[in-house]
Amino acid sequence: MRTVRELVDAKAHRLLSIGPEETVYAALSKMAEHDIGALIVLKEERLVGIFSERDYARKIVLDGKTSKLTFVSDVMTRKVVCVTADRTADECMALMTDKRVRHLPVIDRKTVLALISIGDVVREMISDQQHTIKQLEQYIMG
Repeated sequence: MRTVRELVDAKAHRLLSIGPEETVYAALSKMAEHDIGALIVLKEERLVGIFSERDYARKIVLDGKTSKLTFVSDVMTRKVVCVTADRTADECMALMTDKRVRHLPVIDRKTVLALISIGDVVREMISDQQHTIKQLEQYIMG
């Protein structure tokens, strides 16, 4: 199984973020523009939170707030579950399942390298399983 570093290197990605002083509307616009479900929240290049569709649904819509008048810092998730680049997809899936999160910032020391989603992890696990199946088929066929 590949490491998160290999997964991120193979993925055409650009690290997208938002500042805590931005509005939720700006965050949602950026997420829609890039067809993503979460943004990391950086203040002076330091990770201070994550803002996701789940945060929007639970902390804006259900609380009767408006996205144009609410700041990201007011509704972002501050306790962010992160991984290092040496973790495997299996380890990430276990962590995501245990912590009930769909996105994991990948960090090296205190620098955010990337953001991986549960979709990225599932694709990697499927790819690994397909590779194993092919190897077993070749073994059986002799």
